[in-house]
Amino acid sequence: MTEANTTLSISVASGKGGVGKTNLALNLCLALHELGNTLVLLDADLGLANLDVLLGLSPEKNLQDLLGDTSAENVVIPLAGDGLVLLPSASGVAELVEMDDDVQSLLLGKLDALFRRYDFLILDLGAGISPTVLSFAAMPQERIVVITPEPTSLTDSYALIKVLCTQRQIRNFQIIVNMAESQKEAKNAFNRLAQACEHFLSLPISLLGVVHRDPMVTESVRHQVPLLKFAPTCQAAQDIREIAKKIMERRIRLKDLISRSPILKPLI
Repeated sequence: MTEANTTLSISVASGKGGVGKTNLALNLCLALHELGNTLVLLDADLGLANLDVLLGLSPEKNLQDLLGDTSAENVVIPLAGDGLVLLPSASGVAELVEMDDDVQSLLLGKLDALFRRYDFLILDLGAGISPTVLSFAAMPQERIVVITPEPTSLTDSYALIKVLCTQRQIRNFQIIVNMAESQKEAKNAFNRLAQACEHFLSLPISLLGVVHRDPMVTESVRHQVPLLKFAPTCQAAQDIREIAKKIMERRIRLKDLISRSPILKPLI
């Protein structure tokens, strides 16, 4: 019997750009790695990939190369030995931005064996509700939607959740409130979104965590050094570590479920 796969796949999405989604995805990976997990971080923002920019890297190969003869092992970039690797994407490549089902199947077929070797697969998606974003958002077992307290963020995040719920029948969403001035502001923002989802979609959503506004985040981006390495004790870094602990607990519960029902195939 094939060994049950225990990789937990999570997409990190947002209704609009500028909410700190990519930075958050990167630092969540680092926090999970600190807790002893192995991870693949997939830059799935196929139109405006920028994880490599945040890290000050210039990848020789990216996801586009997988559409040819290149193997996944020749594309990944180790960020912390073999325990945390990045799969970089390309910016402005129409073949990736307008990916159809056949190209998507080819790409994921090449990546499946790689993904199964890790505890987590984290997908940093593009913002908005383009067909490719929706497709990648629907594939993983879990979805994190990053919002800020700004009204436009709440409106666009609701639109993203609504489309995934009504068109893709997705009903599990975890919310992270980013750039919050206070716990009260974050709670108010989450409650507004939660009430809209409950009222119009009959959909309960969950608050995964809050990351407070922190000047060290901007400084880390300017220096192209991840926040958890640039300012490991700052407030935002502590908030991210707390969220990572909750995510790790979810994977532990998943492993327990699989051990009792090994026919489950919880992969993207």
